[in-house]
Amino acid sequence: MSHQAERDRLVEIRRDLHRHPEPAWREFYTTARIVGELERIGVDDLYVGPDAVAEDERMAVPDDDELEEWYEQAREAGADEDVLGRLDGGYTGAVAVLDRGEGPTVGLRVDIDGLLREESTDDDHAPVAEGFRSEHDGAMHACGHDAHATIGLGVIEAVKDSDFEGTLKVFFQPGEEMIAGGKSMAESDHLADVDYLLAAHVGLDHPTGEVVAGMDGFLAVSHFRAEFSGEPAHAGGEPNAGENAVQAMATAVQNLYAIPRHEDGATRVNAGRVGGGTATNIIPEEAYIEGEVRGETTELKNYMVERAERTIESAAEMHGCDVELTTNGEAPSAESDDELVGLVGDAAGETDGVDSVVERDELGGSEDATYLMRAVQRNGGKAAYVGVGTDHPGGHHTATFDVDEDTIPIGVDVLAGAIRRIADERP
Repeated sequence: MSHQAERDRLVEIRRDLHRHPEPAWREFYTTARIVGELERIGVDDLYVGPDAVAEDERMAVPDDDELEEWYEQAREAGADEDVLGRLDGGYTGAVAVLDRGEGPTVGLRVDIDGLLREESTDDDHAPVAEGFRSEHDGAMHACGHDAHATIGLGVIEAVKDSDFEGTLKVFFQPGEEMIAGGKSMAESDHLADVDYLLAAHVGLDHPTGEVVAGMDGFLAVSHFRAEFSGEPAHAGGEPNAGENAVQAMATAVQNLYAIPRHEDGATRVNAGRVGGGTATNIIPEEAYIEGEVRGETTELKNYMVERAERTIESAAEMHGCDVELTTNGEAPSAESDDELVGLVGDAAGETDGVDSVVERDELGGSEDATYLMRAVQRNGGKAAYVGVGTDHPGGHHTATFDVDEDTIPIGVDVLAGAIRRIADERP
């Protein structure tokens, strides 16, 4: 197949995935399309759904009604019935394995989920102009995971057609945007024998043609939900008889932002979604906060978690309310290993379409690929997080985000080249 024909095929896959964005544990169509392509390519082992993850480690799993809605939507879009049956209950994602004889086991992690946000309808937005805008109201690929999944498929095919010796495992991970899927894949048996792991992301404020050999600066993160419960009363006739859950929530929000910053590094807190109450003349009996805390290190994140929990519980007690706290998603910090960063940089420097190689950069955000990176490193292996630059008209997570599709073959060539180099040199 010519290079142009291969690019066109990858672009077609990416655009199909872009039309069908699905959030955490609802990636039914996405997983089915990925599995179909893997079966076309031909891999030695393929683990799908519950066989790809540690079932007890999934976080932020939607309720049955919501899972059923997205499941039926995938069915109506033409997802393979047999694959869908294996994903029932929200067990999405896949692990593909190529066994090419003696040699190290190299892993590649790509995430596959979309975001719950509406995509732009502007005529100059490329997915609109080219006819592949999201078909799902209120959901879109606003971070490039459609490209990531496509790059993962391209890497498998490129490595299969090369002289690679060893084992390649590609992890098509669900639920990154909600920090909900990385741990379940990291705690599965599939990471136990991985000697080297690469994870990849497009964009990150780097242009098409630029590659970052090793990203660092991951902020450890914890997503929480606080549900306040009080006592209702008539706001006009008996204002003193109620216990105001919205007042407790509002106090908690105000005080969360007053948590002292830490001398050891960056810390963050955000109350991203709040709500409560039933009517203007009723003392609110229910309210909630969905928020997050972050830290430059896992220890700093833990400091923020402890302070946030204390703040929320104190606010509830102050206003005579109860509060239930749950963790909806979590990820640690991580660092890219020097040995892999050097090899990725060397591979990128020899790749057509790459005109700039940056050794390292700071992510400045959070990523649950860190669970997989740390699992491999804990077992004595090495890991690195690779940035593949892409020109995009809107920033990540915006309604106008899009991927320069020339990035896709570049990403395939860089990562496949790095994987072959790692197997040869075994740093």
